[in-house]
Formats: sequence, structure tokens, C-alpha cells
Amino acid sequence: MTKKAFKSESKRLLELMVHSIYTHKEIFLRELISNASDAMDKLYYKTLSDENLSFNRDNFFIRIDADSKARTLTITDTGIGMTKEELEENLGTIAKSGSLQFKKDNETPADVDIIGQFGVGFYSAFMVADKVTVTSRALGSEEACCWEAEDTEGYTISPAEKETVGTQIVLHLKPNTEDDSYDEFLDEYRIRGIIKKYSDYIRYPIQMMVTKTRPKADNEQEFEDYQELETLNSMVPIWKKTKAELTDEDYNNFYKDKFFDFQNPLSVIHTSADGVTSYTALLYIPAHAPYDFYTKDFEKGLQLYANGVLIMDACAELLPDCFRFVKGLVDSADLSLNISRELLQHDRQLKVIAAHLQKKIKNELLSMLKNKRETYETFYQNFSRQLKFGIYDNFGRDKELLQDLLLYYSSTEKKLVTLDEYVSRMKEDQKHIYYACGETVDKINKLPQTELLTEKGCEILYFTEDVDEFVIQMLQGYADKEFKSVAAGDLNLESEDEKKELEKKKAENKDLFLFMQDALGDKVKEVRASTRLKSHPVCLTSEGMLSIEMEKVLNSMPNNQKVKAERVLEININHPIFATIAPLYDTDKEKLKQYASVLYDSALLIEGLPIEDPVAYTNAICELMR
Repeated sequence: MTKKAFKSESKRLLELMVHSIYTHKEIFLRELISNASDAMDKLYYKTLSDENLSFNRDNFFIRIDADSKARTLTITDTGIGMTKEELEENLGTIAKSGSLQFKKDNETPADVDIIGQFGVGFYSAFMVADKVTVTSRALGSEEACCWEAEDTEGYTISPAEKETVGTQIVLHLKPNTEDDSYDEFLDEYRIRGIIKKYSDYIRYPIQMMVTKTRPKADNEQEFEDYQELETLNSMVPIWKKTKAELTDEDYNNFYKDKFFDFQNPLSVIHTSADGVTSYTALLYIPAHAPYDFYTKDFEKGLQLYANGVLIMDACAELLPDCFRFVKGLVDSADLSLNISRELLQHDRQLKVIAAHLQKKIKNELLSMLKNKRETYETFYQNFSRQLKFGIYDNFGRDKELLQDLLLYYSSTEKKLVTLDEYVSRMKEDQKHIYYACGETVDKINKLPQTELLTEKGCEILYFTEDVDEFVIQMLQGYADKEFKSVAAGDLNLESEDEKKELEKKKAENKDLFLFMQDALGDKVKEVRASTRLKSHPVCLTSEGMLSIEMEKVLNSMPNNQKVKAERVLEININHPIFATIAPLYDTDKEKLKQYASVLYDSALLIEGLPIEDPVAYTNAICELMR
């Protein structure tokens, strides 16, 4: 028996694969199981063209045996097997794929999904083993051969005994080190977990003797362990079944088991596509946000399968950030995988799939909004912030995608409404979509700035999240209607007579307002007569792009330089307080300064802003009450 050297500069290439190509050592079991599945698929294909061969799927399996004492892990299949020449060609030449060659030489039917294409998966075994023994008997051969390698220098091939067609691979595990414990790959629970993660949907049963417990026959109060052969994989993935074969319970149980949730999802999207890129997708919209959803630790993405074999646990490229809450998986046979089958060589196929899925998710949410409003509101309560950040992110790139999914509380409807529903109720002459910002609906209801709009019967959208006004700035408008804050600029809702009366009083009190403005200094840009107040004495509004609410949000952020909106103090000239302060401009300017300060601080408190000197504010009120 002569030791042969690997071909293709094998030592360097093999060392590279063992130490660099694969991210996780556990991948070796996925690769060997995938190769075993390919071997049985090849045999199945042969039976389609040879009437002398039969294929009974029940007689085909993959067997896993772990021997802790000998420290060996054995993978056995009942596939097509390999001749001596094929062993030397496929295992002696690194990056020589027998599966790929088989697909080239044969017109394989659609239901034969042979996975291997690079011819390197087998060598992942050397990540965990210092010796690999392969015994194989090919279909139609009476002889078996044994291929064995203990290092990267070379291999031997010798005659062997094997009663049945197929291949057996024995891995002699490496000794444990301080950094790596190879004993884990002999642990029954660990093996079960790896198979469940990567190979659960291999189409053939993966069997292993497992330890179970039962009451003793002579004493049911005592228990004994026993061994039983068990199939570890489910084989037929749920997403490969038709919708008619599945119930809501099937979908829900799969979701809770697969994604470790205790609640049923709100919605399920089961879709497939055939064309340039073919795929099947099973997506879920959760009923609640994970505890870490809004943290940097949350990992978005869908599970990515290639012919039922898990390739990536979280493929971020399949989901836009705005839909990062979606859970699920995609299975495709058209992916351009890299040599380790852990990453993609290029993302053209992913982009095509991602674009399709984005439309599907949007349509599903719109359908939920239209037909299951209560369910959608549950979804929105959990994930509205993500939709809003999606609009604000990337300079509004996704605003057209997301704007119809937004909901805001309506002052007239007393419930959440869409922008489209708001616009449908607008008056003929209404030019703007009005909104008001505040911490809660109750606090917004009490804002002085809403009085005029309420009197005119205009609907107001309530913004209660800190991101809301930033979203509106990015949207700019909806259905050709601009957004307008109740606290910004001139609402221009007065009648002509009201405007004339207001202009007259502004002119009469021009010097008074200028004096109060000077008294407040740089605290305000202007003091003026209000066009929006009806019963309240005073309020703050703003000029320019930065509103008072945006100022509060920006200043609450860590390490942020303090910013300040251009504040305007508006005074209700029809309120009794104005009748009190107006004469002071001629009789007591010092007292008028006190009133200006008190009114300004009162307006700050209404807005939920801190006042600079609470003691001075209290003393000024007491002084004016004397």
C-alpha cells in the first residue's frame, strides 16, 4: 500500500481550507451529510434511466454513530458509492467535485437537487479530525475500497470489505486543547443540535442511536436508560408543501418552534417564484418586538437555505432595515455560493429576491391594515418606530414604500387613522395636513395652539413619538398636501373681518409688543398678537425648520450641542390678561417687564420645557398678586 500525494498543491490548499474557509467547525457535519444526500440522489437518478434498478426511499438513510471511547464519529450513507478510481479522483484531488461532474454528465431532473459543486466540503472533516477513513462500495461493484488520510501530506487507498453499496466515513477526532474541545462532536445533544440547525430538511432520514429513559419492567418506581434508533431530521420542510396542505396551526407551530416565540405570529407570508431566480419564502410578522429589537445586539435577516441546507442563519441582505422585524426563511437552488457555502459570491440573486420580498411584505401589511385593522394596530404598536425610522433613514429613500403604513391619532375621529383617510376627509379649501406634537394625546388635547383649528372644525393628527416630526420633515407632504404644525407660522384660517380687526389691534399695540420683546432679550425672536388663541392667554410657537418639539428631542440626545428653535411668544389680545398689561406700557414699564417674564415662563411650562429660574418665576407671580 503506497501513500499518494494530494494533487493540485494539496498541502497548502488543504491547510487553507481547514484553517480559513469555514467560520465554524460544526460546519463539517453539514458538509458530510450534504455529500451523503447527494450520493443517494445520484443513485435515485440512475434508477430513472435503468429499468434493472429500483429505488425504495424507505431503504435509504444517513447513519450517525458516535463512539466516545474510541473518539470516533462515523457517517454512513446508502448512496451510489465510489469506485477506487472515483475515490482517487474525488478525494485525492482537492476542489474536484464529483457532484458537479455528475450534473454535467447527466441531465438531472428537477426533483434531484444535488448540492455539492466545489469538491471541498469533504475536507472540512480535517477541521475536527486528525485521521479520516472512507470505505466505499460503488453501485454495480462487488469490491469495496478504503481511502485514508492522517495528515495533509497524502492518502492511501486499499481494498476493503463492505457488504452493501454506499459510503462510510470515520472521523478520528483530534485531541482536545485549551482552546478547542473536540469531544463536543461526540455528544448526543450537540450532534442533534447541529443536524437540527443545518440539515433538518435533508430529504433522507438522518438516524442515530439515542439514549432514552423508561421505567424498569420489575419496578416502575425506578428508571433505566436504553438505546433507540431515532430519526433526527424532519426531512420535508414546511415551505415545500402547498398552502392547501397546511393549516394555520401548522404555520404557527413551525414559527414558535423555529424562532423561539411564545406567541403566534400576526401574519404569515408563504410565497414562491420561478424565473431568472427561483425561490420559496416563508415569512412571519411577529405579534411583539423581541426584547433586544431596538439594541445594537439585534441581528436582522432571514435564514437562507440552498436546497433545504442552511447556509446563513441571518442573511441581512434579504430584508431592508424598515422591515427588520420580519422573521422567516428563503430557500433557493439558484444561489451563487462561495467555496464554503457560508457566503455568496455575488449578490445579484439576493437583490432580486429581496426586491420581491419587500413588495410582498408591504402588500401583506396593507392587506392587514384594510381587512384586519385591530391586528394591524397591534403590529403598529410594536413596530411603528421602525417604520418611521425607515422613512427618516437614507434621506427618505423608502418614504414612498412606507408612508401608507403610518397611523396617527385623529382629533376628530378619536382613533388612529392613515394619512389617506385624513386627506379623504379634508375640506375643499383646506390646503394643509395639520398636526400637533406632545408627549400624550391628553396633553396635546390641552395645547392652546389647537384652539383655532378645533373651532374651525379641522382635523388634527397627534404626534406623540419623538421621531414623528422628523418623519414629516422628510415626507414634506402627502397626496399634494403639505404638513403644517399647529404651532408654526400663521395658520391663515381667519375670516377677512377677523384679519382686519387683528391687524388693527397689532398696529395699536406695536410698541407694547416690541417693548416686551426687548425685555425678554434673546429668549424669543418676536412677541406678537396671536391669531390662534381663543381662551388661553399665551402660547409659544416657532419660526423656521426647527420646531420646539424637535428642539426638545435633539437636546435630549447624549453629547449633543444645545440647539434652540426660533421662539415666538404669542399673546391673546382678547384675553382679560391683555387688558391688564396693555396700559402698563404707559404707566409702569417695570411691571410690564415682570408680566412679560411670567407669561414667557408660563408658555414654557405649557410646552413642557424647563424654566431657567423657578424661584424668580414664583417671586414674580407673588409680586404681581400683591
